[in-house]
Amino acid sequence: MEQYEKEEKIGEGTYGVVYRARDKVTNETIALKKIRLEQEDEGVPSTAIREISLLKEMHHGNIVRLHDVIHSEKRIYLVFEYLDLDLKKFMDSCPEFAKNPTLIKSYLYQILRGVAYCHSHRVLHRDLKPQNLLIDRRTNALKLADFGLARAFGIPVRTFTHEVVTLWYRAPEILLGSRQYSTPVDMWSVGCIFAEMVNQKPLFPGDSEIDELFKIFRVLGTPNEQSWPGVSSLPDYKSAFPKWQAQDLATIVPTLDPAGLDLLSKMLRYEPNKRITARQALEHEYFKDLEMHGKESSSPPSDGSRFTSVKVVHSERAGVASRLLGWVSGVSQQQPRGHRKGLVMDRETPLGPSLGPLLHCAIKMLAISARQ
Repeated sequence: MEQYEKEEKIGEGTYGVVYRARDKVTNETIALKKIRLEQEDEGVPSTAIREISLLKEMHHGNIVRLHDVIHSEKRIYLVFEYLDLDLKKFMDSCPEFAKNPTLIKSYLYQILRGVAYCHSHRVLHRDLKPQNLLIDRRTNALKLADFGLARAFGIPVRTFTHEVVTLWYRAPEILLGSRQYSTPVDMWSVGCIFAEMVNQKPLFPGDSEIDELFKIFRVLGTPNEQSWPGVSSLPDYKSAFPKWQAQDLATIVPTLDPAGLDLLSKMLRYEPNKRITARQALEHEYFKDLEMHGKESSSPPSDGSRFTSVKVVHSERAGVASRLLGWVSGVSQQQPRGHRKGLVMDRETPLGPSLGPLLHCAIKMLAISARQ
């Protein structure tokens, strides 16, 4: 631990305390996460050490890089690359985001790339939500964070700070008590995030497990053996559940185009084995007009080295929305060189008529950056 100097406590999450810290050797800013265990007096379980160590081998442009794992004084410290912006913070600060389908599409695509890579390595995330999707201001890349940790440490329903772990992105099979689940639980979460990006509000904001279930039922209909074979045998299923009819998703996410609605409906299938996979989703028609360096052909690449920027064909705003964060960073170039290390303005695309709302959003993001 002598290599790292803590600078500031920046969060207290599901499994421990997060610090912004400095690597004394490289002078790099990193995120240092101290894992708290419920039974620290017994030491760190060897299974947890093995599983976390596996995460060091996960190298992909859409996954936050785990640099190191340190076992010290019956605790585990995780050393991650440092990214100070998450999707929730971005959406809260930039309501104009919902008016940029290009940016929504590019972010969804990147989420799916990261999820597909995790699933191909037999890693479930289990806690996908906007707060766990970090944005690299320098490259516009969106990266999954905190994946695998829930399974490694057996995260309880309540965190150590007594904050209720969000239920809004939890798959119905988990809510109904299933003890056997797999990669489809992550795809349900991606669907909820997709709808939230489009609507700028959570799709199923329940305040308890039963309220969460009922919010899902009101939209998708109360499941039965016809719509979800086997559902009645799940531990927490009740035949007395209120019977709601399914609504048309087009009325729930009214600004989403038909291809997007089709993809969303496939992500929100009740029957887990009928839910679309991340790899299948990457090939969906919704992304047909997405031109991306490193775009998937049949399987995700093993790293993110070929990911650069996103463009939409035949759009006069091509590249502008998807480069919003790069543009925000570019504003700061008026400052002395090196004052904001690594911030480079992308001058490839001229600023078009959509500049107004993006400028407004950019100013907000700079204000957030200045306060941090």
